[in-house]
Amino acid sequence: MTKPATITQSMIDLYDRFTHHDLDRRALMSGLTRLAGSAATAAALLPLIEASASAASLTPDNDPRVVSEMLEWPGANGHVMRGYHVRPANTAKRLPAIMVIHENRGLTAHIKDIARRMALEGFDVLAPDFLSPAGGTPVAADTTPEAISAAEDKARAMIGALDRPATVADAVATLAFHKGLKTTTGKAGAVGFCWGGGMVNALAIAAGDALKAGVAYYGPVPADLTQVSKIKAAMLLHYAGLDERINAGIAGYEAALKAAGVTYAAFVYDGVNHAFNNDTSAARYNKAAADLAWARTVDWFKKHVR
Repeated sequence: MTKPATITQSMIDLYDRFTHHDLDRRALMSGLTRLAGSAATAAALLPLIEASASAASLTPDNDPRVVSEMLEWPGANGHVMRGYHVRPANTAKRLPAIMVIHENRGLTAHIKDIARRMALEGFDVLAPDFLSPAGGTPVAADTTPEAISAAEDKARAMIGALDRPATVADAVATLAFHKGLKTTTGKAGAVGFCWGGGMVNALAIAAGDALKAGVAYYGPVPADLTQVSKIKAAMLLHYAGLDERINAGIAGYEAALKAAGVTYAAFVYDGVNHAFNNDTSAARYNKAAADLAWARTVDWFKKHVR
């Protein structure tokens, strides 16, 4: 019997280069083939490394415990923003507002699932699609792996083409819109993952005291650390121990937060990879780290946003 191929750290690091740096899909498959020993093995391993759009949600989209809708609101530059709004079904009272900011694949089913999970913790949640100005997150033409990969590759390219200051301005506009809904208390927090984690860091700088708390999962640190002094939110930072690319910025960011007197906590989860919270990626997901980080996230919001 042939021994099943093993996913190595080198393979995961290669995929990280593909999703965040300079590799296209052809170069990814070439490198993965070299590491796996054959093209067939590489093709079999890739679905275990990348996020799966077909993976089951932990909270189904028709979960009776929540009510959801798609909303539209004005962006910062005259365009329309769209997003997924969800809250607990068993209450009519105003709740703290939490923004959920997506990864670099746009507003996916997984991010909507995260939004529902947050709503079940007792929050009014809005997950904006930051690709709205470019036409919205791409939808696969069909359910084949090739079509799904093409849509995700297009989303990453669209994210990379966004004007950063304009996107941060859209985040500030989204925060103001969400806080103004009659379903919220007017107190707000934000949580983001990967690209979205970096956006939480940027939003905290741009929003000032309009944001009460921010939680960044393995997000790039602010490019200009001199701006960290503008942060008024309480910041919770989650990092993956094996994520050398992101972790290179931790020391400088922490020093800037301390110097500015920002309330913050930072945790590095040893032995886990970037995107350890994403349960749609079999190879990178780590349930123990994800569960601990989630509990800390919910506690952080309950402490600083209520």
